[in-house]
Amino acid sequence: MALNNVETIHMQVMWNRLISVVEEQAMALIRTAFSTSVREAGDLSAGIFDQRGRMLAQAVTGTPGHVNTMAEAVAHFMEDIGVDRMNEGDVYLTNDPWKGTGHLHDFTVVSPSFFKGELIGYFASTAHVVDIGGRGFGPDSREVYEEGLFVPIMRLIDRGDVNRDLVNILRNNVREADKVVGDLYALAACNETGHKRLVEMLKEFGLADVEGIGEFILARSREATLERIAALPKGSETNEMTLDGYDVPVKLKVKLSIADDHLLADFDGSGPSSPFGINVPLIYAKAYACYGLKCIIAPEVPNNAASLEPFRVQAPKGCILNAQRPSPVAVRHVLGHFVPDLVLGALHKILPARVPAEGAGALWNLHVSARPVNEESGLRGAEILMFNSGGTGARAELDGLSATAFPSGVHAMSVEATEQVGPIVVWRKELRSGSGGAGLHRGGLGQIVEIGPRKGYHFRFNAMFDRIDHPARGQSGGKPGAPGQVTLSDGTRMRGKGTQAVGENERVVLSLPGGGGIGMPEQRSPEALIRDVRNEYVSEAQLRDEYGTSLEALTASEGK
Repeated sequence: MALNNVETIHMQVMWNRLISVVEEQAMALIRTAFSTSVREAGDLSAGIFDQRGRMLAQAVTGTPGHVNTMAEAVAHFMEDIGVDRMNEGDVYLTNDPWKGTGHLHDFTVVSPSFFKGELIGYFASTAHVVDIGGRGFGPDSREVYEEGLFVPIMRLIDRGDVNRDLVNILRNNVREADKVVGDLYALAACNETGHKRLVEMLKEFGLADVEGIGEFILARSREATLERIAALPKGSETNEMTLDGYDVPVKLKVKLSIADDHLLADFDGSGPSSPFGINVPLIYAKAYACYGLKCIIAPEVPNNAASLEPFRVQAPKGCILNAQRPSPVAVRHVLGHFVPDLVLGALHKILPARVPAEGAGALWNLHVSARPVNEESGLRGAEILMFNSGGTGARAELDGLSATAFPSGVHAMSVEATEQVGPIVVWRKELRSGSGGAGLHRGGLGQIVEIGPRKGYHFRFNAMFDRIDHPARGQSGGKPGAPGQVTLSDGTRMRGKGTQAVGENERVVLSLPGGGGIGMPEQRSPEALIRDVRNEYVSEAQLRDEYGTSLEALTASEGK
């Protein structure tokens, strides 16, 4: 597409306008969603697709696990519904883990977009719902059938008429019916918001469809991405990682190969599928592998079908990163969130001094089912979901980030919002001193979160935590981050995964892992260490044992 300068500027203006369209689409979902995970944490995605189902633009708000899986999901909707059977006013949905985002708790909703009677593209959005029935959000199931209600690709709305039968089935299979159904309507409404803004844009610019601007977006994105890849050293490197797993450790392995026009991440050698719900469908592993690589290689190139295509992923069927149906996959994020660190560990051997050290990785999600101690008391139970984050690994030239969700990118959920939706009390939420791995650049800190039921209640929670037995590794002489720990307030150790109970007068304490450090600890400047100790980022014990000095020695040298 040969364009002069004025035409290029005109296309760029329309590209920016298209991004604003999908950003408003995402904001509409946040404003109308029922679940705190969407409203407060931004656990969602939104995007626009062309007639061929290629993602043209995504909202900045959202997680890689949702956005990058949704990039492939629309093609499944086109095939299963049939483009010739799509009508104005239709809305389709699914929570199929292998055609959506990797587990049943996420719904992907797709709406065909018509302009002047012609199908010109699609809007899609995804969000995590608080409940989908079954055992609840946790890793204990042995098959996907136990994990909740499986909804294949089908119509939620047919030419403007809601599928009441589907809504009725959903209402009778989930614990939080109003929230789940409300979130599905919010997903449909946000797609409609995107469609309306697109129609306004087309009329304003005198366009009949998005094909012209779409080709401009994809061509420029592909060209920019391939330019970054062409500049990389060619060759292959491997990396391995051992994680806690459910009952036995899990091995992840990758071989990263860089060619002239693509990168290939091959997960051959990773462990087999687990009998528990920590398995990862390939669509989700691919989403996070692409994200991790793109963060280092082409972070400034907008995310769309063309910029993602050169980042390719494969894995043997039946391995834990390519689990096949009916494997349980409810907490696929636990291992999936480690895929960026896995592939970046291999990239570090090709591009030294560019890649961060390993971090806490997976979110420490806490799904609480609170119930009254006395079932006849008239008190109501509730399902509550919290997102908590450990520390990220140190960066090449900076310390790691504390209590930050990388790679998922979800926001922290405020204590007030969490306590408002159910009968729990968050007694403590603070940074965990000394949890960042020592180094020239220190790993980010984890946090301590202490939670208990309100009077008259007890709860069970689904633990889906990792890095308790296998902490984040440091890089280039940096020390590992502190491992995580789960206890009751009296010190009783609890398991990192599985359903467990907390009594009326008990509290659970989550001590989240820290990120690994980069560089030799003795190279860290005295000024940085003094600041760390005064801010309680580094404990005096860590200062002595890992940095080989003391506050007295540091302050003495500071005064010279």
